[in-house]
Amino acid sequence: MAAAFAWFSRPTPKSLLIGLPISAAGLALRAWAAGHLAKDQRLATSGPYSFTRNPLYLGTLTTAIGLAAAAHSLGLAILFIALFVLVYLPAIELEEQHLVEILPGYVEFALRVPRLIPRWPSQFGPDRFAAALYWKNREYQALLGWLIGAAWLIVRAILFPHLVVFS
Repeated sequence: MAAAFAWFSRPTPKSLLIGLPISAAGLALRAWAAGHLAKDQRLATSGPYSFTRNPLYLGTLTTAIGLAAAAHSLGLAILFIALFVLVYLPAIELEEQHLVEILPGYVEFALRVPRLIPRWPSQFGPDRFAAALYWKNREYQALLGWLIGAAWLIVRAILFPHLVVFS
């Protein structure tokens, strides 16, 4: 994916202004979610988990679509969406089967909160974001990857604006 991203990117200043904020919003959603997630220990219901059961996956999708927009590449957008449908959606299903088995209350939570498309919750609990969970879940790796991708797009747009690999 990284090679395809680097190869097929054709960013413009306008595509960067549109796509990078979208992808940064997806990354922020992932960070917010990671700070609420104590994997396999307790049911995460606060913060973004009150809107969707899978904010990490939604953040991943938003980040990818934003990067494809920043890269000014419909082909990358199609590739990212196909990857999401073929890899991540089945992973969500498998994870939910696992969570039903290990976390009491998951079935009721799943009835109340949508799987992926966010919905405004009927009530909010306290926001239990914990920076320690962000670090424990190694979400900083997503930030580092995003910074590398964004830097590549900016350098590509500034230094090689007319380089066309494939039309």
